Amino acid sequence: MTQINGAERAYLAMGNHQAGGKLPIFDQNGQEIPARVIRACLDKGLAERWFANPMKPDWLVCRITDQGRKMLG
Repeated sequence: MTQINGAERAYLAMGNHQAGGKLPIFDQNGQEIPARVIRACLDKGLAERWFANPMKPDWLVCRITDQGRKMLG
């Protein structure tokens, strides 16, 4: 079974109740979510790329997957 840490859990929880499961790029304090957290969720299949932002191609715009929702319980 895939293990997730607290940062990954917090990131996934932010998208759990959003329309389409959209995951944020910034946290509640306006700080960018660390790319390592987003990439870890992508690598584990807990998040998936949603679309590429042409204005900011380095931003990882993602949404939570069904597997990610299951990990949250």
